[in-house]
Amino acid sequence: MTTRRLQKWKEILRIAWPLIIANSFWNLQLTIDRIYLGSHSTEALGAAMAVMGIFWTPMALLQQTAGYLMTFVAQYFGAKQNKMIGPAVWQSLYLSVFGGFLFLFLIPMSQWIFSGVGHSAHMQGLEVEYFNAICYSALPTALVAATSGFFTGLGNTRMVMWINGTGLIFNILFDYLLIFGNLHFPALGVAGAGYATAIANYASALCGLYLLLNKKNEVSYHVLSGWRFKKDLMLRYLKYGLPSGMQWALEGLAFTVFLILIGRFTHGDAALASSGIAVTIMMLAILPAMGIAQSVSILVGQHLGEKKPQLAEESSWSGLQVAAIYIISVGITLLIFPKFYLNWFYNDKNILLWEQVSVTVPYLLMYIALFTAFDSMNLVFSFTLKGAGDTRFVSLVALLLPWPLMVLPTFLIKDWAGAIYWAWAAASLFIISQALVFWKRFTGGKWKSMSVIGPLK
Repeated sequence: MTTRRLQKWKEILRIAWPLIIANSFWNLQLTIDRIYLGSHSTEALGAAMAVMGIFWTPMALLQQTAGYLMTFVAQYFGAKQNKMIGPAVWQSLYLSVFGGFLFLFLIPMSQWIFSGVGHSAHMQGLEVEYFNAICYSALPTALVAATSGFFTGLGNTRMVMWINGTGLIFNILFDYLLIFGNLHFPALGVAGAGYATAIANYASALCGLYLLLNKKNEVSYHVLSGWRFKKDLMLRYLKYGLPSGMQWALEGLAFTVFLILIGRFTHGDAALASSGIAVTIMMLAILPAMGIAQSVSILVGQHLGEKKPQLAEESSWSGLQVAAIYIISVGITLLIFPKFYLNWFYNDKNILLWEQVSVTVPYLLMYIALFTAFDSMNLVFSFTLKGAGDTRFVSLVALLLPWPLMVLPTFLIKDWAGAIYWAWAAASLFIISQALVFWKRFTGGKWKSMSVIGPLK
């Protein structure tokens, strides 16, 4: 191993390790939600997974657009235009508040939304309960993305760790209180998990705003005096931020339809619960690696702001190496110890359903071990492109690839024997294909001449 490569790995990990911990906190928050819900009932776990698919589509658009502040901050910081950082922060905050309030208008529509999903009547009732509760988490989730984007863009990623850690503590506490009704709190079941998430995200948002809005950041980055709405800056922010958010929203929409179709299979409740468990376990590999990809995006933005594209490219390759080592290592444990992960979700209240789930999940983990190795390319190269401002291409890929490669095949094989396994094979094909497309775009090099902080064309 060359000294240069080792130095780049250290640079990546110096920025990435707080993000890895922060993303692990978020993943642990989701996992504990699922474990508590699995203990409450396996059906509640399946309902929560279906709801998160539908909720995530608009939420990803808002959250990731707000979080694209990271790229603006990184490029302004690299270009030594610190006075523009504060105004950029406020455009993201305004967008977060506006979008968060819009989510409340989805609550009266929830019955209609889930009646069209086609799951069993009992499952629909659980889905509506959870969706109505989780909608209250949209506004604070967007604010967390905005405040985290400020610190991440600067490379001060430890602050993100504290913000997410606050949410984890509150989520564990209120899951315990509101799902089961402990300490004289109401036992709200699946709805309690949604309200716990909302409370936890408000705690994280308040922590983030406290760390952001102070005199120190005013002196360095004009975060207090830059509060005015700036039309030109907002338009530029939306020009690049919306396509970045659209990538996550479009992928979320495709994956939501994928899960809905799985829920309509023969033994759909078992197939959906198995997929929910598999996805929750998958996040153990994906979210920490996302922290590495985010650190790559920071360095890409800063180096492009400095007009040093070669350093940006080096950071991307180094990030890919680190991410691949981690993801492949986790994938090996999924193959060797599937029962260890499965037992986290054990529930004996519906033993027939659990027996079906316990047979299916180990096979789904095999698929995950395969395609997450390619997901290291997906994460690092897509974050590189977005860190440069190539967000339209990334969103176009998310629009065009998942439907013919994942969703349509899942629809066509719904009556086949072993349909759940064919469906996850299609999902694997999509993720591997997407990784190869992003690799091709990255090696083409067009992103090296891009910038989000220049004048609008």
